[in-house]
Amino acid sequence: MLGFIIRPPHQLLSFLLCPGLRIPRLSVLCAQPRPRDMAISSSSWELPLVAVCQVTSTPDKQQNFKTCAELVREAARLGACLAFLPEAFDFIARDPEETLRLSEPLSGNLLGEYTQLARECGLWLSLGGFHERGQDWKQTQKIYNCHVILNNKGSVVATYRKTHLCDVEIPGQGPMRESNSTIPGPSLESPVSTPAGKIGLAICYDMRFPELSLALVQAGAEILTYPSAFGSVTGPAHWEVLLRARAIETQCYVVAAAQCGRHHEKRASYGHSMVVDPWGTVVARCSEGPGLCLARIDLGYLRQLRQNLPVFQHRRPDLYSSLGHPLS
Repeated sequence: MLGFIIRPPHQLLSFLLCPGLRIPRLSVLCAQPRPRDMAISSSSWELPLVAVCQVTSTPDKQQNFKTCAELVREAARLGACLAFLPEAFDFIARDPEETLRLSEPLSGNLLGEYTQLARECGLWLSLGGFHERGQDWKQTQKIYNCHVILNNKGSVVATYRKTHLCDVEIPGQGPMRESNSTIPGPSLESPVSTPAGKIGLAICYDMRFPELSLALVQAGAEILTYPSAFGSVTGPAHWEVLLRARAIETQCYVVAAAQCGRHHEKRASYGHSMVVDPWGTVVARCSEGPGLCLARIDLGYLRQLRQNLPVFQHRRPDLYSSLGHPLS
């Protein structure tokens, strides 16, 4: 399994790290070898290619769109069938008041621009965390953190509203009170079929709740996606560990598009966008700064792994059916 690291557009490097591969202007991350009986099921060039975009959102919505659109067009040029954008791809505000002021409904101008972009590029888009004014906006004056999937015709095929809100106080990182401006979503979304496989939708803090990922894989997910804006303290400690754990325990691919760098004087994000395969190997990751990485999704390998290591046939829900209840 090969994953590709791509520098920002117009700064792509022309060197090769894996012998025999001849793709100009890409640097390549070679995954660790898999067990011999779990080899890639088909030629890697026949497998769907996904792009994971890493950006530094600011309060400037139009500049953010320009940056994201450039990466999406680059992903399309390189042959990806689906591009993943991180949580808060639309903007990262300085305070809850600015967040509410900049938010829009799904029928607003910004999502209309992404709809047009998906059609223009013929590409599916995972819009990883849109600040959505829902139908209850007038009553609540709060928004939803909404993960939107657009198909290559620009139609909305799935929406998931973040169910676990990040209300935490991490020393050295500053307090986070997502609930000051955001309402938790009421339900999970069934996995959605895409050209890359069936995708289970989640957002950032959701990755700390394995019950959610297990529910998604039991509903048919083959790819879990965690668009994120991880902090500078929790990022180095938990980011990769959690993503690899979710991949291993669910035997799914995990795709995590991330915010990076300093958004404004009050906030910065960890970055390190990546793709993890069902064996727990990081097969692609972004370098520092805005850019994108590519990986191929091998569902034949996923099915073979699940057959060889049938953990879901061995589960004992009779012993832990109350899992997820608060500690007494």
